[in-house]
Amino acid sequence: MLEHATRILAIRHGETAWNTESRIQGHTDIPLNDTGLWQAERVAHALRGESLQAVYSSDLQRARTTAEAIAQAQQLTLSLEPGLRERHFGHLEGLTHQEITSRWPEQARRWRERDPAFGPDGGETLQAFYDRVVGTLAGLARRHPGGCIAVVAHGGVLDCFYRAANRLPLEAPRAWKVGNAAINRLLYSPEGFTLVGWADDQHLGETLDEHSDGAVRAA
Repeated sequence: MLEHATRILAIRHGETAWNTESRIQGHTDIPLNDTGLWQAERVAHALRGESLQAVYSSDLQRARTTAEAIAQAQQLTLSLEPGLRERHFGHLEGLTHQEITSRWPEQARRWRERDPAFGPDGGETLQAFYDRVVGTLAGLARRHPGGCIAVVAHGGVLDCFYRAANRLPLEAPRAWKVGNAAINRLLYSPEGFTLVGWADDQHLGETLDEHSDGAVRAA
């Protein structure tokens, strides 16, 4: 029943330098850039009115730093969950899509076509990745029936959450935004996930933010 459903606020980490360069991050542990740090502060501020029971995060630092801002604002202890990590892209990590297409056109094609059985050398298949992250989220949600949790992860992870909530196949092209530090709302019940709201980025609409040190920083 809905009164026993878990509310989930799913958030992608703030921006990194590799995001701006369109480089594949995967399990490579890239920090937030200055914009990403600003976004983490903004999303923490936007969630200040939420009564969260817990904050969970991927253990990669770009997600962890974003989640730490949320947990501190809520006076909660952050819990790290390796099961929320981005897909492992093996030998493709650190490269751009253009570089991958140039070096390994067949792998690029299978990736572009979202072949569930495709996994880069040393990485995960799309199906294994989906099963990992959706299973992890379901396990976390079951700990908090009737409550509300924040979960900070990665673009590919949130894409899987959206597909699970909308019963979409892995092969379907992505036609929805997965923005850095946007807020996405889901419900979890024994029947599975339900989408409530997606890609709320109103808190990132300001172009400048006044910081405690007196500096003005661009978004």
